[in-house]
Amino acid sequence: MAQGLEVALTDLQSSRNNVRHRTEEISVDRLVVRRGQAFSITLYFKNRGFQPGMDSITFVTETGDAVYLESEPQRQEYVMNDYGFIYQGSKSWIRPCPWNYGQFEENVIDICLELLEKSLNFQIDPSTDCALRGSPVYISRVVCAMINSNDDNGVLNGNWSENYVDGVNPAEWTGSVAILKQWHAMGCQPVRYGQCWVFAAVMCTVMRCLGIPTRVITNFDSGHDTDRNLIIDEYYDNTGRILENMKKDTVWNFHVWDECWMARKDLPPGYGGWQVLDATPQETSNGLYCCGPASVKAIKEGEVDLNYDTPFAFSMVNADCMSWLVYGGKEQKLHRDTATVGNFISTKSIQSDERDDVTESYKYEEGSLQERQVFLKALQKLKAGRSPGPHQGDSNSFSSTSRRQNSPRSLDTPSLRPSDVIQVSLKFELLDPPNMGQDINFVLLAVNLSPQFKDLKLNLSAQSLLHDGSPLAPFWQDVAFITLFPEEEKTYPCKILYSQYSQYLSTDKLIRISALGEEKSSPEKILVNKIITLTFPGIMINVLGAALVNQPLTVQVVFSNPLSEPVEDCVLTLEGSGLFKKQQRVLIGVLKPHHKASITLKTVPFKSGQRQIQANLRSNKFKDIKGYKNVYVDTGV
Repeated sequence: MAQGLEVALTDLQSSRNNVRHRTEEISVDRLVVRRGQAFSITLYFKNRGFQPGMDSITFVTETGDAVYLESEPQRQEYVMNDYGFIYQGSKSWIRPCPWNYGQFEENVIDICLELLEKSLNFQIDPSTDCALRGSPVYISRVVCAMINSNDDNGVLNGNWSENYVDGVNPAEWTGSVAILKQWHAMGCQPVRYGQCWVFAAVMCTVMRCLGIPTRVITNFDSGHDTDRNLIIDEYYDNTGRILENMKKDTVWNFHVWDECWMARKDLPPGYGGWQVLDATPQETSNGLYCCGPASVKAIKEGEVDLNYDTPFAFSMVNADCMSWLVYGGKEQKLHRDTATVGNFISTKSIQSDERDDVTESYKYEEGSLQERQVFLKALQKLKAGRSPGPHQGDSNSFSSTSRRQNSPRSLDTPSLRPSDVIQVSLKFELLDPPNMGQDINFVLLAVNLSPQFKDLKLNLSAQSLLHDGSPLAPFWQDVAFITLFPEEEKTYPCKILYSQYSQYLSTDKLIRISALGEEKSSPEKILVNKIITLTFPGIMINVLGAALVNQPLTVQVVFSNPLSEPVEDCVLTLEGSGLFKKQQRVLIGVLKPHHKASITLKTVPFKSGQRQIQANLRSNKFKDIKGYKNVYVDTGV
């Protein structure tokens, strides 16, 4: 009987296979292969040669195609692209912020695997955790929980307090690599600090590194419904100032999450594809701060009983907004708006720097019959599934209590606008671009829609907002008296001086102007508001000469102080996968009023192909003046 074969050496042909599988940027020394594609290995035997026809070799493997994307351009964008844009600002001023995902940078794959082993799931039951890692549904929930640090030593601490003295202001980050490497270097202690776009960007890096197609999504006017009634309650005082409320319902100026592409065999047919995953710690799911995966298709169709956390995801894009006047210890309903929440849902286009609007993937057109039908279906499903106490053990729930589930606020149909009752239209209009450092000039436009005379009293106010909708103290107020003849139109001019708002601004540079009006002949109140995002001039980056692998490259960075006062503690940071080995920090010091400056620095590109430089300038007066430059690096051969 022939002697059995004994393996002496296995050559995984790592370098050759990794090139074919487009993982050579991760490693050339160890085998990293992708699903659904062949690879070659060579076996060497020590006792005798392999004899075809006599010897047989059995390989035991386990694979799956649960995250396979058929489109090559989509695979290039959502798996291979290591830079992109995260959209911020407001629906009236959408700003692309460059981001370095860097999923192929040195040691990133090891940090991602370390992240999995630090999860509570692995700590509690390693064998079960490892056995489930072939499931993208499972692995995405594990990663989602590990990006924030609310339950564990996750990657990032969240902070919305405006106090970042013991860490980094979230607005200053320009990439994920520095965050992940800092987390690893500190013994897996959370990095300070992150907010929604940072959580989403770091999760995108990890998921792309693990081979799961992922894209970052921004939702403007994003609802945060804490009591599962699909209504966001906002409270105002009699000056039009928005108030904080005990429920903590808010409309975020923008909110950022991820979509991951995967099959959903745990759901009925048709609900695979893009899935919402939100790593920002807002509410718990099965006891952990994670959200999703929630099928985008299920969100659009109002199927809020499908796993995971679909009710919360639905409310982010399609809740109604109810405005209340708080006066004399009482609450008076002002208006229920069905179209405020969920606008301009955005992501980076495939192989382009343009913005792609994906709103129609999440909801039917606002005002359409289908949209209202879906809303009511979702509301009925939530009412049918409510329990009297806090939700426990329900994979589709988030922790909250339904304090007012039977109150008149839970109306299924929108109310009549106060402007329809009073028959007066109010609208704010900017007269000039809202540039940081300059006065803000605007008018309140009042139009009498009726054949009767109108006598209006208007209370105006302005206050800064955080991007999560939290209001800061008001810094400007005014009272206007306007008389309108039938069908007459008048404008009331307003000016907020830079000296009035400069010391009250948040990092987000958001100002909310409001007017609460009343007409002598009617008890109804009418509310109008507008969010202004102050703008900065961006950083300009010039690449001097051709970019070649392993050849010195000179980069010029031009920036300026947009303010009429000096700014101090200026620091410029630059990074870019394949261009810089690590994030570059340049201490600038003081910039004089309206002073323009430039610096040049050298780097040596070490990877070919399309690359991007990301830059940020911070000071004691502003934190996030951004800039970017796309660079094509040639092999030079």
